Amino acid sequence: MSVALVAAVSGVLKLLEGDPSASTVAVLYVFAVLPVAVVWGTAFGVLVSVASTAAYDFLFVPPRHSLTVDDPRDWLRLAGFLAAAVVVSQLAARSRESARLAAEQASVRRIATLVARTASPAEVFEAVTREVGLLSGADLARMERYESDGTVTGVAAWSSGHELELAVGTRFALEGTSIAALVRQTGGPVRVDSFAHASGPIAQEAQALGIRSSVGCPIVVGGRLWGVIAASSKSAEPFAADTESQISEFTALVATAVANAESRAELMASRARVVATADETRRRLQRDLHDGAQQRLIHTVMTLRLASQSLRDGTETAVDLVDEALEHAERAADELRDLAHGILPSALHHGGLRAAINALVSRVRLPVTVEVTSERLPPALEATAYFIVAEALTNTLKHAHADGARITALVIDGVLHVEVRDDGVGGARTDGSSGLLGLHDRAAALDGELHVQSPPGGGTVITAALPIPGSHARLRSPSRT
Repeated sequence: MSVALVAAVSGVLKLLEGDPSASTVAVLYVFAVLPVAVVWGTAFGVLVSVASTAAYDFLFVPPRHSLTVDDPRDWLRLAGFLAAAVVVSQLAARSRESARLAAEQASVRRIATLVARTASPAEVFEAVTREVGLLSGADLARMERYESDGTVTGVAAWSSGHELELAVGTRFALEGTSIAALVRQTGGPVRVDSFAHASGPIAQEAQALGIRSSVGCPIVVGGRLWGVIAASSKSAEPFAADTESQISEFTALVATAVANAESRAELMASRARVVATADETRRRLQRDLHDGAQQRLIHTVMTLRLASQSLRDGTETAVDLVDEALEHAERAADELRDLAHGILPSALHHGGLRAAINALVSRVRLPVTVEVTSERLPPALEATAYFIVAEALTNTLKHAHADGARITALVIDGVLHVEVRDDGVGGARTDGSSGLLGLHDRAAALDGELHVQSPPGGGTVITAALPIPGSHARLRSPSRT
């Protein structure tokens, strides 16, 4: 095209009558440089500038039809013309780059706006895939999500023409050559220069659609590899060198949208679990009261009535009936005390976390080592820490078959670190069946974190980090027993 433009300008000049002025020649040749620099960049613009200078010398500088120059002043004119052409080509190329950057920034702003107004993930996926395809000059683009079974699922796709369509909602095995497989292996941006002799389901799809090359980048959410977005071309010309950096501008926004959606879903699930737990707690209290203390109190009342009747009749059974009623009353008191401990022990209110945990441990038949801070903490924090320890210890007693356990609760750098460790069989479940899922909700309610490690045969370790309100993570020495 460069040769064609120079030849076209030269032909126009030859058709002009008379001897065109130097300014006319320069302007016309610069018009040949501009489109080349805009489309292909500075390097091609400079080449066309040199070609234009040579054509100008050959056609219009005496002696004509020769590349020799007799007059030294013509050398200055040629040098000036070449310099002007090169400057024009650079300005045009910079203008092209500025336009490209402006378009890229506008695309990023559009996606950022979608994410900011909490658009649905599907809407964000489709918009990002379209923007990536348009900016990279691709024929097709697709976003894919990695699945736990080692496959990948298309979640959004875009094509420059309706005749080309990439599968969405279909799972592909990560076999053979594909952007998804390479990103899974490397964890970074990758390219596939040719699918001509590639194997695998995704490569076969590319071959069927006439795709020659692809480039893609990973989507990382919360430190884990969530998915990949790829742009594909039917052209033999490779993607630009900065295509990966263009795509990476969007992957962070996708990660934010996914993280927001997951956080909202987890929040809703957590709220549902809190409501379900509260309902279950009320039903359990009602059942325990009805089947335990309430029945014993009714029996006590009935026995006392019999004793009263016996006293009026003058029989000798009154004393035995009173003793029986007293026994039922004492058992009812014990059961009510146990229920109260299950709700919130009095030791926690009066003595703090250490006193409550010591009282809890004193009632279990298992060697337990305790190391708990004596510092008084906010009531909500103490209650949360206590229930985490109580639930963890209950799971140890019921399921771990452990020979011993260790409980620590220490304040370090403005954070209460709680740990319950046993030497049992491990393999604890965290799907809610063992009650451990509720511990996550308790910790999250105080902006804390809870983690469970329970490898089969390796015991169970439950750790929680609970920030102390108002501490601002100030440095504090751990309080120990």
